[in-house]
Amino acid sequence: MNVQLTSTSTTRKSLVVTLDKTEVDSEHSAILAEYVKQARLPGFRPGKAPVEMIKRKFTKELADELKQKVVSKAYSSSLEKEKLDVLSIVQVDEGKIELGSGATVTITVDVRPDFTLPEYVGLTVKSEKTEASEDEVEKMVEALRTDKADFKQSSTPAKKGDYVKLSYEGTLDGKPIADLVPDKQLYGKVPMTWEEVEGANEGHLPGLSKQLVGATTGEKKTVSISFPADFNAVAALAGKNASYAIEVLEIRERVLPALDEEFFKSHQVANLEELKTQIRANLKMQKEYQNQMAQRRQVLDILTDKTEVTIPDSLVDNETQGILRQFIEENMRRGVSSEEIEKDKKTIVEGAKKTAEKRVKTQLILSKIAEKEKITIENRDFDNYIYREANRTRQRPEKIAKDLGNNREALRAAQESIIFDKAVDFLVSKATVSSN
Repeated sequence: MNVQLTSTSTTRKSLVVTLDKTEVDSEHSAILAEYVKQARLPGFRPGKAPVEMIKRKFTKELADELKQKVVSKAYSSSLEKEKLDVLSIVQVDEGKIELGSGATVTITVDVRPDFTLPEYVGLTVKSEKTEASEDEVEKMVEALRTDKADFKQSSTPAKKGDYVKLSYEGTLDGKPIADLVPDKQLYGKVPMTWEEVEGANEGHLPGLSKQLVGATTGEKKTVSISFPADFNAVAALAGKNASYAIEVLEIRERVLPALDEEFFKSHQVANLEELKTQIRANLKMQKEYQNQMAQRRQVLDILTDKTEVTIPDSLVDNETQGILRQFIEENMRRGVSSEEIEKDKKTIVEGAKKTAEKRVKTQLILSKIAEKEKITIENRDFDNYIYREANRTRQRPEKIAKDLGNNREALRAAQESIIFDKAVDFLVSKATVSSN
């Protein structure tokens, strides 16, 4: 076997592997012997069927397996000889592989890039204060009351925080929007819906909640809705001003519960001071977690900015495709049509590629740090990973573990995820924290 290695870039290599006739025939003989041993043909006991009959019966199967075996041998032998750290196989050109002839297999691979790590111990990260202010505590008390608020029918004009039941019908340039976008009736004609007056989260019609202030039950009026230029939910409305005839059907006022024994009991405290103490502790935990996440982002940003590394194209391509799949699935769940996504395809792909490049660069850096620091996976790491995935996907831990055991690619991805997480934990543990 002869192996010729050529470099098309610092990370892309081409392996031209030549096997002579003897090596190909030897692989074929081994495969044929196994078929003779295992084949069951009418009138013959296992292992006793004539070889020529086996050849005729399994001509295609023998040829396919010969190709697979020769390519596999060419790949494994060339890697052993050249000592390449392959990250992905880009292309395999198997050429002509058949009994009685030599074979030439060309394998294109992307290898792990060689680069120098910057100093990664003692990186300076910022930490925000974790003590809750009195204003934050008071706002949380009000939020807890809001969660348990009752809504009572009101005869007074609508004010901020009230909920208005209304119907609406929209027109654009005098034409019914329901006819213009029949597949998006929420923007055309709705017989009944609820809208929070000046609510934190807008409904389907941008700016409508602000125009409900002062509305009264039974009132009919026409409002103007300005759709932003980047309104992706309905492309036909983007950048347009539409008119909506609305009718106020009912107004409900938000009534907050009193800070009494019943309210405190529902939060498992005896009084307001105990509730505030509980809130302070919860806010402190949240801020500590936010600090931890922020510090993880900071060490990664610092390292990616400081490190020069050539990123293999195939890894970027694979990561980009994964990001695009996730983006499309999320947008289609939100009701964005494939036509609307296609319209912004160029911008979406460019954004996904940029994200992929940074993600792959980060992974290469973390992998090298993990190797240098001898970071390994322990049983408890896998247990923690499985339980996290079970909580995230709402599946039983046993199913997650079984799936990993049956899927080599998923297992490898899980192992990489664990190593990357442990490497980031190591960086944060060695960082210098600067308090704001």
